[in-house]
Amino acid sequence: MQSFDFSTLSARDKYKILIGSVVPRPIALVTTIDGEGRINAAPFSFFNALSADPPILALGVENYGDQSPKDTTRNIQLNQEFTVNIVSDALVEAMNVCAVPFAPGFDELTAAGLTAIAGTTVKCPRIGEAPVALECRRMMALSIGQSREIIFGEVLMAHVRDELIDPKTLYIDQLGLDAIGRMGGHGYARTRDYFDLPTRSLQAWTDAPGGGERFWPVTK
Repeated sequence: MQSFDFSTLSARDKYKILIGSVVPRPIALVTTIDGEGRINAAPFSFFNALSADPPILALGVENYGDQSPKDTTRNIQLNQEFTVNIVSDALVEAMNVCAVPFAPGFDELTAAGLTAIAGTTVKCPRIGEAPVALECRRMMALSIGQSREIIFGEVLMAHVRDELIDPKTLYIDQLGLDAIGRMGGHGYARTRDYFDLPTRSLQAWTDAPGGGERFWPVTK
């Protein structure tokens, strides 16, 4: 096994090891609005859910090379809100259009052929083609050195496509969601190779053949 001391690596080399190791990463296609009410859409794979109560999402938004903030960061700072649109396989090409470094004020949604639908609790729209959209209010942000902003958002409203969610149990159909994840380099992964693996209770593990007896005597 090769070992790497991160204190000796360049920022680029740290990045390559992390994005190749922490996989697959969910992708947030984030919609915001600027000071003139123009919509911005950009994907981020340094993203995840961190808490359910309170419901908190986190975005890692890298600054530009000159350390100036990206449109998403500026817009969230300005309006204190954003919407996370989950990227399904059907949205891959459109998401990739939104990843192009267009100039501020450019309408990524129109260029990508996506539909903006007015938010319910926030000013920024959600994407009509997204299987799930989560309206968020900025809770706090951490500036990580000069290179990145970690933005924490509280989920205020969830929009889930009708056929994907059981209205009684609120379980979401994972195969129907058909989400994609980000891998290392230019790679992506589909989530269709899906399986269930329930977490066992301690008693179930102890009672299983060869379970607890491997570690301590079990009295029966």
